[in-house]
Amino acid sequence: MKPIPSKVLIILAFIAIYIIWGSTYLMNKVAVTELPAFFLASFRFFCASILIFTIASISGKKLGITKRQFRNSVFVAFLFMVSGNGLFVWALKYVDSGFAALLASTQPLFVLLLMRLIDNKKMKLKSIIGVILGIFGMYLLVSQRELITDEDTLLGIILIFVCVIGWSYAGVFVSKADLPKNHLISTGYQMGIACIMLAIISFFLGETWSSPLTWSTNVQWAMFLLIILGSLVAFTAFNYLLKKVSTEKVATSSYVNPVVALFLGWYVLDEQLTTQSIVAACILLIGVYFINSRKRVK
Repeated sequence: MKPIPSKVLIILAFIAIYIIWGSTYLMNKVAVTELPAFFLASFRFFCASILIFTIASISGKKLGITKRQFRNSVFVAFLFMVSGNGLFVWALKYVDSGFAALLASTQPLFVLLLMRLIDNKKMKLKSIIGVILGIFGMYLLVSQRELITDEDTLLGIILIFVCVIGWSYAGVFVSKADLPKNHLISTGYQMGIACIMLAIISFFLGETWSSPLTWSTNVQWAMFLLIILGSLVAFTAFNYLLKKVSTEKVATSSYVNPVVALFLGWYVLDEQLTTQSIVAACILLIGVYFINSRKRVK
């Protein structure tokens, strides 16, 4: 059987982080209505890491890891999954998903600024235009309804910005870090480490742990999809892309994800899809085009 061409894998990986991660807003929102945030994230990554290592073992891949790779995996796991996911899900208790998506859309801007500070890499005009269009499109998307719902909203905003900055730095770090070469193995270690850290946080916060058998059907399905699609498929694709394309291109997922979330809200939850929402989605995708069409300086 012929191997899949690298260009095809890159396209499939982008589809995964664009579409699947866009749907996780809906899945996390459903799950966090019943489950504590850090327990939810820990359970999700525990199951996903077990599946990943099982698949890797069956397919004959080496599971070994060096001390340096392990240290880097701990650092990345904390930024991507403990801060970037656990805190983000917790923040969804205090802000609506549309507002959370708006704040998350600032990630490409932080990536470009971090690359400027860390690598002294100049920001090209197309990248800057793309970021501006993306943020403007996100503003149009979420400015159609009341955003500040209660006094805890400010806490949610701060938590999300902490997540976005940490995720942005981790994306820059991973592109150069010494991690397991196999992207499946790398993802498995990160999720396995993260589930332990998240479980410890959950325990000290006094969160209630429960059996999946006691969850509602909606939450069970949401968790299943988060584990299989959101963790196993999309996060492996994300790690793959960070090694194959520029970090700011991978960060464009934060523009497309809210568009997907908007469509799913309309299709699954029968939410209203307005003309302004469609215009905002178009502006977001144009922003993605500008960043993706940026010519790299050799």
